[in-house]
Amino acid sequence: MFSGIVEGMGTVVAIEKELENVHLTLKCDFVGELKVDQSLSHNGVCLTVVRRDESTYTVTAIMETLLKTNLGLLHVGDKVNLERSMMINGRLDGHIVQGHVDQTATCSAVEESEGSWYFTFSYDFDIEKARQGYMTVEKGSATVNGVSLTVVNSKDDSFQVAIIPYTYANTNFHTFRVGSVVNLEFDIIGKYLSRLASYK
Repeated sequence: MFSGIVEGMGTVVAIEKELENVHLTLKCDFVGELKVDQSLSHNGVCLTVVRRDESTYTVTAIMETLLKTNLGLLHVGDKVNLERSMMINGRLDGHIVQGHVDQTATCSAVEESEGSWYFTFSYDFDIEKARQGYMTVEKGSATVNGVSLTVVNSKDDSFQVAIIPYTYANTNFHTFRVGSVVNLEFDIIGKYLSRLASYK
């Protein structure tokens, strides 16, 4: 379980394919604190640390993950948003994030606004999935590449978020351009409520 508050950025230093799986090796500021079997969010995707040395760690993405997220698009040198799992005795500063990406979206607009930025993301709309809570709502929460954000200008197939300078500088949002592919996780509470409503 995560909060969507990015802890730092990792840099991809190696990518190794093994059959349908991809092993990603990264370096980050807190490598020394990681343990094998630990869960770690990568652009919002919960992956398990399978190997660690003094300066890097490795996680494995299976085909299902590669098909539904942007991890298969990573290259050596790319920056990845990282968050370790939430501590039970900590504050929930973001919202409840599972690390189970629902689908990808494409950045369709970037607007600078006197020190902050507005990003618009567009995604494939499916009415049946929307009925199950795979959608955004105005002032609701969504997770973009693992970052917990408040939704504005919510539409059936797109939404906008406002990014403050701190988030812009300390996540991989500063690398996004029109056409960038990001990971989306819709709000789990909305999914449960939508499922309950379907039983009436």
